[in-house]
Amino acid sequence: MLSVYVPRGPTLERVSLEPGTPPPEAAVWIDLISPTVQEDKLVEQLLGIAVPTREEMQEIEVSSRLYVENGARYMTATLMCQSETASPKTTAVTFILAGHRLATVRYDDPRPFALVEHRLARACPPKVSGDTVLSDLLDAVVDRSADILERIGADVDQISHAIFEPEEQGGRGTYNDILKALGRKGDLTSKVRESLVSVGRVLSFLANEAEGMKWPKDARTQLQSMQRDVVSLSDHATYLSAKVTFLLDAMLGVVNLQQNNIIKIFSVAAVVFMPPTLVASIYGMNFKSMPELQWHFGYPIAIGMMILAAILPYLYFKWRKWL
Repeated sequence: MLSVYVPRGPTLERVSLEPGTPPPEAAVWIDLISPTVQEDKLVEQLLGIAVPTREEMQEIEVSSRLYVENGARYMTATLMCQSETASPKTTAVTFILAGHRLATVRYDDPRPFALVEHRLARACPPKVSGDTVLSDLLDAVVDRSADILERIGADVDQISHAIFEPEEQGGRGTYNDILKALGRKGDLTSKVRESLVSVGRVLSFLANEAEGMKWPKDARTQLQSMQRDVVSLSDHATYLSAKVTFLLDAMLGVVNLQQNNIIKIFSVAAVVFMPPTLVASIYGMNFKSMPELQWHFGYPIAIGMMILAAILPYLYFKWRKWL
């Protein structure tokens, strides 16, 4: 899908194009979402650039992600997607600055794109260009990463209270639920940190290229501010990863303590029943006067007692959540 954004007074308007129609010359932002070969060619003809393929975008070496070609700056970053769902993921997004136009190539829908689109549709700078749109997109990505880390921190605190202060939580989930929650938060934190590292590289590349692109001083100041934010958020993501690892170790320690207590109960029960078992083994219960031998229903009663003796411990273990 090809989306084109053109300045219209104080706003940046999205223009609908018929299939095969080239983007207008006034376009400052061209957004390619899972583009077709025909859409790639239209953008290449307008901007005089080569649009990278999905395979090229997924390469991890820096030289393939940050480079200058035919006067255009290519920057590929890893961004978060579906962070509020049960299956968050990362996706590669390429930003191409060709002159004062911005082209973005993506195969997913990171939320910062929708946020920036709605913001610029309400109001945009008088002389909006691809440079300002790129700055807004990167700023929205950093803000979004901060929001995700804040949510992770709050969730990790709740898990911590559930582990160490279960009586104050009005009950707690099973150990499996807590371990799964910790695993999900650790995975999400690692993805956010990966995204921040990638965005930090893009910002460093832009800072080095800003002089050659003749960016104004306030734009370069904004770049430096975003770089500081990325560094601080990366440190916070590292802290959260360490906290998740600590809670995982603590949870495993709690599980081991519970298992040791259960084994201790089994050991005490075995010691208590060992002397009666020894006496019964020696004498074999072969006595002349045994009233039970004369009972008409003695055998079914004995079978019922055996079954009951097996069921009652099982139910007790289930009630104590040992099984």
